[in-house]
Order: sequence, then structure tokens, then C-alpha cells
Amino acid sequence: MNLPVQPPLEPMLAKAQAKVPDDAGVWSYEPKWDGFRALVFRDGDKLVLHSRNGKDLGRYFPELLDALREEVAPRCVLDGEVVVPREIGGRIRLDWESLSQRIHPAASRIKLLAEQTPAHFIGFDALAVDDKSLLKEPFRVRREALREAVTEKQWCHVTRTTEDPALGAQWLEEFEGAGLDGVIAKRLDGPYLPGKREMVKVKHARDADCVAMGYRIHKSGEGIGSILLGLYRDDGELQMVGGAASFTAKDRLKLLAELEPLREGDEMREGDLSRWNSAADKRWIPVRPEKVCEVAYDQMEGNSEYGRRFRHAVKFIRWRPDRDPRSCTFDQLDVPLNYDLYDVLES
Repeated sequence: MNLPVQPPLEPMLAKAQAKVPDDAGVWSYEPKWDGFRALVFRDGDKLVLHSRNGKDLGRYFPELLDALREEVAPRCVLDGEVVVPREIGGRIRLDWESLSQRIHPAASRIKLLAEQTPAHFIGFDALAVDDKSLLKEPFRVRREALREAVTEKQWCHVTRTTEDPALGAQWLEEFEGAGLDGVIAKRLDGPYLPGKREMVKVKHARDADCVAMGYRIHKSGEGIGSILLGLYRDDGELQMVGGAASFTAKDRLKLLAELEPLREGDEMREGDLSRWNSAADKRWIPVRPEKVCEVAYDQMEGNSEYGRRFRHAVKFIRWRPDRDPRSCTFDQLDVPLNYDLYDVLES
């Protein structure tokens, strides 16, 4: 390839925030798509589709490679999302389960799923067109380039945007029913900064992508009782931040089948004593840090990476086969607004 922006490249990332920023004229707002982040690099017949961590997504979505050759500019680099829409309850929604099943080692299975649950590409940024890099251009310029680079026929689309903060806040509520999970805000005059958390994401609930670093067996002796979760610190160490529990009997066995192959020998590690139940068995089994899961949480506690952890047990949502464990860091977390105690108390 001979493009002005070459692979591999980290996409620009987003920082969680509690509310949609309301500075009119500063931000562009768009739906947050619930799929696999993807970068498209096309130079004529040569085309690659990379995940946010530089992995080849094209092998799992061969039908999308054909669609991109048909519906995007001959020479371009685009940022977007791979999604799988399906009819659910009489409406077309994004279906995460169908999307995640597309990551499969068997070529025959990939071919079958490509026919049964074909993927779409939703473009939301342009990094290069023809021989020009757009990384230093403001988003408003990149947005126009994106619109010109995508010819919407069937499989490739350009996301909606608005500069109206009220409409952006409205989308946060309205689009949830379509399977989307929030709103993204980008600075209209901001450049594209690969690997930097320069965008803002506002979701319907707090969530985080964590590394599964171990598990405890359920008190019944059957299946997993809890998954121990970790995030990487700035110094590269994996810091335990809590656990996900409260699984059904069926899920306990399923999760054990998924995590047991990653077990590191026969080691059992001692855990901290429970402050609520001193008799509880806190020993846990370490696993290789290869799987990422998305969890829902309410609050964090602690003031530094070395002491920060989830205040309560978190809810396991799903595995994230598109995420690299090393990308699971503390800087993805929502930081609540600071307040003074006396601002809350009555004067």
C-alpha cells in the first residue's frame, strides 16, 4: 500500500463522561455504535480492515471487504464500526451476539455466518483521501471528506451527526432502543490524534472493559462463583480491581469451560479476607490474562491506580473478543465530578 496514512494505526479514543457536553459550536455529536471498532485502509484493489489493536478483521468479515471495494473511495483511510443488524421484535436493531459469533477459527463457519448474518460498516471519520492525510485537519473538514468517500448503497453508511447539544442529549435516550449504547462528542476544530482519548463518550450506564485474571469456584463446588478482574496501570502491571459474580447455574459451568483452559498450573492464591464474612473462602485460581470482558459498575473507590477498585461487585455483561487485554487501562473509567461536602449539605 502507498497511502498517506499507513497501517497499523491506533484509532482516536474516547473518555467517559457523565453528561453530554453542552457547549454549542464546540462539539459535534453522533450515536455511539455498539460493534467492533475498525479502520479501513484502501489503496485500489488492496484493502485491509483492522481492529483497534491492529488485528485483521477482514478474515472474519469477507463479505464486508467486497462491500467496501464497491462502496468507498478507491484510495482512503476511514474510521468506523463493524456492526450486525438483525430484525428483533419487528424492528431492525444491532445484535451483539450475532456480531461476536463472527469471530470464529473455522473458515467454513465464517463463510456460513457471512451469508446468514452479514455485517455493515458505519463510517464516522476520514483519516486520508487520495494522497492527502487528514490527521491534522479539523473534524468538520474530515466529516465532509467522509461523506464524499462513502457511496451508501447497502452495506456501508455514514453516521448521523449534529452540532445541537440538545439533540445530542435527546439521541442518548432515543437511540437506545435501536441497540446503540450512547453518544460520542468530538471537537469540531480538533485534529485526529491516534491513540489519544480526545473524544467524549456518554453511555446509558457506567461500564468498563477488564481483563479476566482469575476465578473462584462457586461455594457449591460446581462452576465459577466469581471472575476476578484487572486493569493495567501506567507501569504495565495488572492491578486487581474487583470481581463479577451472581451467575446462574448454567452460566457458572459455561464460564468455567471458557476460563479453565487458561489456568496457570495448579496454583491457588490467597485473597483478602471479606470484611463482611470472615469465614468466606477467598482463595482464587489465576489464569493467563488473555480474555477481556465488559462489566457494568456503579462506583470506584480509592484515589490512585494502586488502590482503586470497584466499590461493589460488578455485573458481567459479555466477553469482548475484539479487545486486546493490554488496552484495558484505568483511563477508560468515568471520573465523577468533584464536589465539596458543604455544597451538598443544607446551609
